[in-house]
Formats: sequence, C-alpha cells, structure tokens
Amino acid sequence: MASTAGSIAPGLATFLSYIRGNPVENSIEQLVSLLKQRQIRDAQACAIATAHLLHRVVGAFRITDVAKLIERIQKVGQRLVAAQPKELAVGNIIRRVLGVIRDEAEENREGEAGATNDAGIVSRLGTGEGRSKGLLEPNLGAGLGTFAAATSNERPPLLTTHASYVAGTNAPTTTSLFSLLSHPPSKTVSQLGTPGTQPPGRQSPHAVPAQSNLDGTQDLRAEVIEGIQEIVDELNQADDQIAGYAQDHIHSNEIILTHTPSMTVQKFLLKAAAKRKFTVVYAEAFSTNSQMDQVPAARVTGNKDKERSSEMFQKALTAAGITVLFVPYSASFALMSRVTKVILGASVVLADGGLIAAAGAKVIAKAARMHRTPVVVLSGVYKLSPVYPFDVQALIEYGDPGNILAFGEGVMIEKIDLNNPLFDYIPADLVDLYITNLSVHRSLS
Repeated sequence: MASTAGSIAPGLATFLSYIRGNPVENSIEQLVSLLKQRQIRDAQACAIATAHLLHRVVGAFRITDVAKLIERIQKVGQRLVAAQPKELAVGNIIRRVLGVIRDEAEENREGEAGATNDAGIVSRLGTGEGRSKGLLEPNLGAGLGTFAAATSNERPPLLTTHASYVAGTNAPTTTSLFSLLSHPPSKTVSQLGTPGTQPPGRQSPHAVPAQSNLDGTQDLRAEVIEGIQEIVDELNQADDQIAGYAQDHIHSNEIILTHTPSMTVQKFLLKAAAKRKFTVVYAEAFSTNSQMDQVPAARVTGNKDKERSSEMFQKALTAAGITVLFVPYSASFALMSRVTKVILGASVVLADGGLIAAAGAKVIAKAARMHRTPVVVLSGVYKLSPVYPFDVQALIEYGDPGNILAFGEGVMIEKIDLNNPLFDYIPADLVDLYITNLSVHRSLS
C-alpha cells in the first residue's frame, strides 16, 4: 500500500487527498488495500470512496468505445468487491455508475439516430420521394387508421427511473422500495455499438465526419462524469434528506429506542428535536460497538466520525434538549412496553426486505415485535442491494473475540468457541417502515 503523508491514520480523508495527485492504478491499489485492512469500513465512507475513484477512472479513460469503458469499470469493480465482499455498498455504487454509462450511451445513440432520421425525411421530401410514398400526407379520404399507421414510426419518449416499464400502459409511477434505482432493460453493449455508428448495410443520407464522432465521445464522457458527481452529491446529502422526514414520524412525549451511534439516526433525532420534546433510550452493546463503530470510525474521516462514539452521540442529543437514557441492549425487552417507537440504522438493505444492522439489533427488533412496537429503519438508497440472503452467515462480519474475552482467560478459552459478530440479519417481517432519502416505504412483509 502506498504510504500516507504524516502520522495521519489511513482512511477516507487521506484517500480522497491521495487520488488527486496520483495515477489511477495507484489509487485503485490504495483503495483495495484500505478495504482489505478495514481502514474504510462504514457503508457511506466506502460508497463515497468508490464513487470518487470511479470518477477518476472515467476522467482518465480515453473513450473510443463505450463497451471498453464499461469493461474497464467492471474490472475495477471486481477488484474492489473482491477486496471486501461483505461491504455491499461498494457493489451498489459500481452498478449505479454502470447504469449511468449505459443510459448516457443509449440517449446519445438514440439522439443521433433521431437526427439522422429527421435529416433523411427532409431530404426525401425535397426530392418528392417522401410525398410520393405518403410519409406525411396520408390520403384524406382514408380513415384515421391510415394516418395512425403513417405516423407510427415516431419514437416514444425515454422512460425515467421512476416510470413504469410495462409497455403500452399508462401505469402510475412506481413506489416500490427496490425499484427506486431501476431502469428499463436495454440492448447489450455489443448491440448498441459505438455511439454515432450506423448498423451494417445502412448509410446515412448525410455522412457524419469522424470529428463529429470524436466530439460525441467527449460529450459522453462529460455526461458520465456529471452523473457520477450527482451520485457523490447524493451520498453527501442522504442523511440530511432522511432527517427531513423526522418531524412527520416523531411526536412529542414519545420514548424512542435506538441502537448504535449512527450518524443517520443522530441527524434524524436532532431534526425532530427542533420542534418536539421526547426521550431517547440508547441500547448499547459495548463489546461489538467498541470494535465496529468507535475505534475504526475514528480512522475513516478523521475527527468527524468521532461523533459516532456513544459519548459524542449522547452529548449531541443532550445539547439539543433530548433526554438520553443508556441501557444495555439485553434489557430492551424489559423496557419495550414503555417504548413508543424503535429507530434503527442499517448497514445494507437486502433484496428480500431484510437488513444487516449492528449486532444486537435483532434482539431489539424481536422485542419490539412481541410488544407491537413499530420498528423504523433509516437507510440511504445507496444501501439498497440486489443481493438475496441465501446464506445469511456469509453476509455477517466477525470481529476480534478478544473484545469479549481476553486471551489471558486461558482456562475458559480452551473449553469454548467464542465468536464476536459485528452485525445481525433482521428479517423483513420484523420491520414496519423504511425511510430513505427519496421517500418512505412500508416493509415488504
């Protein structure tokens, strides 16, 4: 791994500084090393690092073929995913960038095809060919069916990411949690070809110079870079956008139970505290939290992520006038009868509607289900993964057992197998509501 300047621990801040003045390949190796060593481990930090790296990759790539650019992004993505398979946010960002490239290439191709068709029609009308074939002047004596057939070659408008993709229907916009980032199926890259090219055996009436194709590829690269920058902006604004729903879901005099010092949950509660008075019960799981959220978090972005420690989490809420009570998460069942709502942060939301959250969250969710207490999960759309949990254990990360039982306890260690899971899998039937930075959704169960 390339050395970092000074005595600053490697993390997101140092990586973002590193990629500005170093070659792309060195930047890729740097991020691979940081992911392997878990020096960048938070979902949002991993997503931001991945987006910035792909921004550099696209900017440095000399686009002559969209297929080659997609292949380049796929190879980089495979290396990043292999470095840390359990960090699903990395794969999510790679898929979104690939979607941006394919969408921009398709729009560019269809725009050029439309311009070519319009030019051909005008040319044929000028020579009388179009008029003789009745392209725009159907027989006035014919019925409406003839006119409809004459104009049936008009291309339909492109579907947006929120539109229904059922052909030939006027379906309302989709509100499914897992179709927020979907896009209509498109032809493969090999079928699309290079933007600006003509299918074999067809020649445009007006030949396009080679320089025009070059300009088109430059425009395409600029559009792709702009799309990646929009993803980066979304990542930076996701927590604030989620917090915008706080006052609709937290009411005065409520008792809110939460788990782990998540920055998303913290901003959500602080936003609600601006106009509401309520109490927060913080269920702490010290052995795993100290390993997952406090120690590594201080290495991610420097001083900013120290707010994720339990102490700073409490100070921020107390300063806003919120009463905070600390309890061990094992006592959550005893307190759940007085709790009005449970708010949890998510590491990733899976395709079945379940989620991966900090260890101890499943105990809290089960207690809430027994007491009919609603469970609300806060998650940015960059955490929505198409991965289905066929093997749940493969998605769970384990930490150092020494945080639970010291190695010096040799007599006990010889008699037991000790695991320290850092995450829990929470099934969809234990969740009532998902709040993302785009909208609010009920659970799929």
